[in-house]
Amino acid sequence: MPFYSDEQIEEVRTANDIVDVISAYVSLKKKGGQYVGLCPFHNEKTPSFSVSQSKQMYYCFGCGAGGNVFTFLMQYENDSFLEAVESLADRAGIALPKQEMSARARQEADRRSRILEANKAAGKYFYAQLRMEQGQAAMEYFQERGLSRETMKKFGLGFANAASNDLYLYLRKEGYEDEILKDSGLVTIEERRGGRDKFWNRAMFPIMDANSRVIGFGGRVIGEGEPKYLNSPETMIFDKSKNLYGMHLAKSSRRPYLLLCEGYMDVIALHQAGFDNAVASLGTSFTQGHAALIRRYVKEVYCTFDSDNAGVKAALRAIPILKEAGITAKVINMRPYKDPDELIKAEGAEGYQRRIEQAQNSFLFEVEMLERDYNLKDPTEKTSFYHAVAEKILGFEEELERENYIEAVAQKYQTGYENLRKMVQNTGMKSGASREAKQWTPAVQAHKKTAADGMRQSQKLMLTWLIEEPGLFASVEPFLAPEDFTEELYRKVAEAVFGQCREGRIRPAKVIDLFSDEKEQQEVASLFHAQLKEITTEAEKAKALKETIIRIKENSMNSRSKRLEPTDLDGLQKLVADKKSLQRLYQMEFWAK
Repeated sequence: MPFYSDEQIEEVRTANDIVDVISAYVSLKKKGGQYVGLCPFHNEKTPSFSVSQSKQMYYCFGCGAGGNVFTFLMQYENDSFLEAVESLADRAGIALPKQEMSARARQEADRRSRILEANKAAGKYFYAQLRMEQGQAAMEYFQERGLSRETMKKFGLGFANAASNDLYLYLRKEGYEDEILKDSGLVTIEERRGGRDKFWNRAMFPIMDANSRVIGFGGRVIGEGEPKYLNSPETMIFDKSKNLYGMHLAKSSRRPYLLLCEGYMDVIALHQAGFDNAVASLGTSFTQGHAALIRRYVKEVYCTFDSDNAGVKAALRAIPILKEAGITAKVINMRPYKDPDELIKAEGAEGYQRRIEQAQNSFLFEVEMLERDYNLKDPTEKTSFYHAVAEKILGFEEELERENYIEAVAQKYQTGYENLRKMVQNTGMKSGASREAKQWTPAVQAHKKTAADGMRQSQKLMLTWLIEEPGLFASVEPFLAPEDFTEELYRKVAEAVFGQCREGRIRPAKVIDLFSDEKEQQEVASLFHAQLKEITTEAEKAKALKETIIRIKENSMNSRSKRLEPTDLDGLQKLVADKKSLQRLYQMEFWAK
């Protein structure tokens, strides 16, 4: 894998003005010192997407997406960081140094490339066979399922001939070696019988990764035969746990959520009906890898699984994985139909849209499914059911969220809110699942949350201020240091910003490159886009800056004081010195230089 120095990456970044790059994807209009437009990462009617030429950053005040020019390509095009660097280097005409690869690495890269080429060639071959005389039965199958020619073309649908070595002979003729074909999963090589196709006499569904490269296939048998559905085996380019069928199309949808299905035909039927945000797992249970892929594009998922027991189980498996990834989940009720394909045939796109609008909150769906395990007419079992629900409610970290679900469950099952709330509290105390439950006083918890949020906002304001007006650093530095920013992420950002202020060259977009995690990059972008209060006079600015410095410093001192060991003399001396410095700041007439 290539490696580029910080200097080379910075050269590429500075050569690509972020407004020019994003304008190729988003219609931007100048508004004051910013450029604004409709966010490409969520559906909106009023522009909340802002691009700053001076900061070389973008930020959406609606969905929180943000970053620099590299981040934008990574989010929009699903590029890796290196792919984004190389793409922007090409755009700017910068020749990045060719990195020497080891012989083994070069061999692996060549092998991977050849397997991708073989899969692409197979896709084209299957596509052509469907439209010939031998593909008539498969064509009739697709037409009976209600698919138009346009939809078949959109998904590259095809047919694998009845001969068991048809594809093998074709790919050999095209120059692909047995070793590559074997590794591709398209054929098996037998010593006595030679090459045999993995797929034959099947309607073919090419599987593409998010970058529209053919990485595998699914096949549905035509007529009688087992298994009915067959997928490519996992290869060096095909990992079922990290790819979703239809994602190469769904990622371009401007809807703010994805529809998560069980099968290929569900995805295709939904796209044909106008729901271009449908995806499906590839013959495997939903995984954390699937959730990580989804999180790159949306923060909400509607589970639209089959209405049978298997579909219910699939939904119950997916919901906690989505929640862990920070994705909100809802569940669409398919009953009395089996799946989305059947529902759309019966009720049309309008009927399915109504189902989306009526989708059930995933937690309440889990509670409803949990109810099946208890006889609510039996007092003992009914109490056990509420205990089980209380355990589930304790899974929410935020007290307000717990309160909301207690209220929702109490209303749904017509039980007393206070009684259920006490049960949740007692369950938490007994299990130790929630330390806060022992002193679950809403006013106290709300105060703690408000205070913490207020401090984070103060630290954000300070970082935004220094980026917007680096001249203020001379007034800030005598009193604040990066370690006074108590949030770990904020502290790392403060170290970079303070360093840039000392150098006299502010480059907020470069700070983002210090972080590789997408969530962290978005949070960093938000740190530089805090809403500064409109200040009209220098005296007001000085007062606001002084108050912000004091809040951050006092919080830092309190935090360090709580952790201070009695034997830590250096820490104690630092606290005494900071206290004197703060006393001086209280009394002095402070001016922003």
